[in-house]
Amino acid sequence: MPRKVMVVIGSPRKRGNSSVLAKRVAAGAKAGGAKVETFSLHEMNIKPCTACDACRKNPKIDCVIQDDMRILYPKLKSADAIVIASPVYWFTVSAQTKLFMDRWYGLGGDEGYALAGKRFGIVLAYAGEDPFVSGAVNALRMFQDALRFIDAKIVGMVYGSAWKAGEVRKNKALMAEAYELGKKIALE
Repeated sequence: MPRKVMVVIGSPRKRGNSSVLAKRVAAGAKAGGAKVETFSLHEMNIKPCTACDACRKNPKIDCVIQDDMRILYPKLKSADAIVIASPVYWFTVSAQTKLFMDRWYGLGGDEGYALAGKRFGIVLAYAGEDPFVSGAVNALRMFQDALRFIDAKIVGMVYGSAWKAGEVRKNKALMAEAYELGKKIALE
């Protein structure tokens, strides 16, 4: 049975650099035989967590907020692997990506996290040449810490610099790296 790979794009730009890289990862995963489903967070209605703790009081529900996370929660749970792609904005992931991840709170508690054991691929694009100056290192560290906390595994990270929308296509090495990450996620 083919692996299920969920690709989540946190960029507001359909042709933005992190979106281009995410599509390349998806192509690699498909080439590796995976069933791939892609979601654009910018096009979804995802509200912030209200810290009501209803998800902790009743473990049979993920969240009481009526929004598009109701679509994403079952997809997250059933995916074998999850790819998260985001531009780096103000020294970390985009607001869309952060909002999506904040809502993972509803997927765990004292009994553990629903995403434990899941395999993740991380894709980032940032302006500037230096991942430290651009803030990409903050985003990478956030993923490392958050995924370690929920006992998930990072299979690979693809990140690189590009300014104008779609400019990343010129970086053949990075595009190849993204494709290979997709194949690795599909085959491992």
